[in-house]
Amino acid sequence: MAKKVKRRKEIKRKLLHKYRLVILNESTFEEKISFKLSRLNVFVTASIFMIALIGLTILLIAFTPLREYIPGYSSTALKRQATELTYKTDSLVRTLNYTNRYLDNIRMVLKGDIENNEINRDSLYEQYKLDPASVDLSPIKEDSLLRAEVALEDKYNLFERDTNRKNLVLFPPVTGTVSMGYDLESKHYAVDIVAPIDTPVKAVANGTVIFSEWTADTGYVIILEHQDGLLSVYKHNGSLAKFQGTVVRGGEVIASVGNTGELTTGPHLHFELWDDGNPVDPQNFIDFN
Repeated sequence: MAKKVKRRKEIKRKLLHKYRLVILNESTFEEKISFKLSRLNVFVTASIFMIALIGLTILLIAFTPLREYIPGYSSTALKRQATELTYKTDSLVRTLNYTNRYLDNIRMVLKGDIENNEINRDSLYEQYKLDPASVDLSPIKEDSLLRAEVALEDKYNLFERDTNRKNLVLFPPVTGTVSMGYDLESKHYAVDIVAPIDTPVKAVANGTVIFSEWTADTGYVIILEHQDGLLSVYKHNGSLAKFQGTVVRGGEVIASVGNTGELTTGPHLHFELWDDGNPVDPQNFIDFN
């Protein structure tokens, strides 16, 4: 027991024993600085310095941009920026897909190609076949009320609009003789109107010029985009009066009749109408005489 007490006193004495740290001038041995230290003071001072250094490092990492240079540390700003870039990339990919499909339609119009979509009608009708005897055709109360309400609205509706394409009226691009009409079997998706050279070619409706260039087969070509997915195409022109991106009004001069391109057979206008990527007969909408 006495040995343990003696040992504790010895450790305490060593911890509290004062030492003198002196800094001397090497040439003159003049005393410059002196410190009185003990082992306990050195230990406490070193511990406080390490704690302060650790705290300062944590503060620098947590509240300064230095944390972005530490591998594996992700900041909120970087996450936000990565999310925004992901959304922008997705939007750009979607826009690029739409643009590619749009260009494919324009290319199809220029080449005169359409997709051969053959459908087995029997397979479509089969899934909708019903036994008339199993269907209850007696009107219900809600159906009768709805019919009466619709009939009352139609009776006093003064602003009915007909959106059928068959009732669409367009300006004739030129007036002349139709030398060749619309023919799906021969893949002639247009009408050829014979007219004198330099006769003004007019826009059939309000729209925007989406193509106005020279092609080897059809000469000077101009294409207008109208509302509801309608395209009008004018080929074999002698000259073009509008460039791509121009907004035109119906009846405005956009080109002149010519005889350009390798596939031309004389001065005429090769005119096409496309509805949502499908060719339609222009004579159903325009009187060229």
